[in-house]
Amino acid sequence: MESFDVLIAGGGNAALCAALAAADGGARVCIVEAAPRDWRGGNTRHTRNMRVAHEAAHGTLSGPYPVEEYWQDLLRVTGGQTDEALARFTLERSNSLWDLLWGYGVRFQPSLGGTLSLGRTNAFFLGGGRSMLNALYRAADDRGVVVYYDAKVVALEIEHDRFRAAEIAFDWQGRVQHRRVAARSFIAAAGGFESNFDWLREAWGPAADNFLIRGTPYNRGEVLRMLLDAGAQAVGDPTQCHAVAIDGRAPRYDGGIVTRLDSVPFGIVLNRDGERFYDEGEDFWPKRYAIWGRLVAAQPDQIGFSIIDAKSIDSFMPSVFPPETDDSLAGLARRLGLDPAAVERSVAAFNAACRVGSFDHTIHDDCHTEGLVPPKSHWARPIDTPPFYGYSLRPGITFTYLGVRVDVAARILMGDGAASPNMFAAGEIMAGNVLGKGYLAGIGMTIGGVFGDLAGRGAAQVLHG
Repeated sequence: MESFDVLIAGGGNAALCAALAAADGGARVCIVEAAPRDWRGGNTRHTRNMRVAHEAAHGTLSGPYPVEEYWQDLLRVTGGQTDEALARFTLERSNSLWDLLWGYGVRFQPSLGGTLSLGRTNAFFLGGGRSMLNALYRAADDRGVVVYYDAKVVALEIEHDRFRAAEIAFDWQGRVQHRRVAARSFIAAAGGFESNFDWLREAWGPAADNFLIRGTPYNRGEVLRMLLDAGAQAVGDPTQCHAVAIDGRAPRYDGGIVTRLDSVPFGIVLNRDGERFYDEGEDFWPKRYAIWGRLVAAQPDQIGFSIIDAKSIDSFMPSVFPPETDDSLAGLARRLGLDPAAVERSVAAFNAACRVGSFDHTIHDDCHTEGLVPPKSHWARPIDTPPFYGYSLRPGITFTYLGVRVDVAARILMGDGAASPNMFAAGEIMAGNVLGKGYLAGIGMTIGGVFGDLAGRGAAQVLHG
């Protein structure tokens, strides 16, 4: 049997921040990563940035982003479904993440252009999420952190709400070997259950079979299930998740951020029957892009279609797959597998309802519809300039919000409401404490960084009594 001071399940941003904090606290740390080394890092591999509060422009951030503004943004997207104490704590601690990660070797760059417009609010990683991960792993290696790849936690030994040991299954040259690993404390940072389609079907029914997973295929929720079975308090709704409308041609797993489509605010979105079903211009895209996965999931066959014209094709980040295109709406409909008459009716009704003023996608402009249900509140322009373009949309699940409840020290709360003395959680596996629904671009990395650091510090304190 092996023994460590701190055992961490997971290998992404939250796990690494926890490992580094625990190692700096004097602990001997082991990370158990389900993925092979080349695929390590969970969904962090696909990230670009984190959302951080700050009082003034500095480095690559173009202006201030006070905690109170951050809180109001979060309140709007969650509709109040958040633990206010934990959420405010997260946002207040976010302003320390820049310096924390910089100290671990992570570097930043100016934000990318495009419809998300995050230069003021979000710190972008130089080289993206994979580069950020490499820096954190180098820092962990420098501190003697042991990392097991191709390894799964298959059982947890928990007595009286206290972690004792875990059974680890290793893939060694094509053969599975089992090993018992004991530790003074345990940190769950193994993500949600979004890659477990059996679990998704429990929540969503047969509709889940039409979902695509934007990130890693290794987030299957085994650690979450074991903790819940051991009496950890659950938080969150199993149907709530960070879900984006992505290109319907994306792969089943690991399509990443490049499969997101930013064309939605510039045109209309139709369902399989050629009908609009939501306001495409309700609010700025960074505050609404993450609702569209669930919106599409609620449509027949879990599919939608984004339709734009030549006026808008250069207004958003180019798509990784080229759009379908045709000089007529009927021709485009046929290319997309839609009824041409239904598409022409929907576009004609939309065009007739448009009241065009001064188009400007950087503000809540006065281009809107009148007498149309659903309306388009901003950025409404007639779709009348060929060629016409179309994309199919599918729900792209990034991570699920069902998780374990924690306190402000990242300790897992058990069934009686008391905190476990030596079990902690960080990242997606506890993000439902902050995200009851909805999403703000970059906040997932913020939650992982804040609670990863807290969990690592707490685990080191267990070592020292």
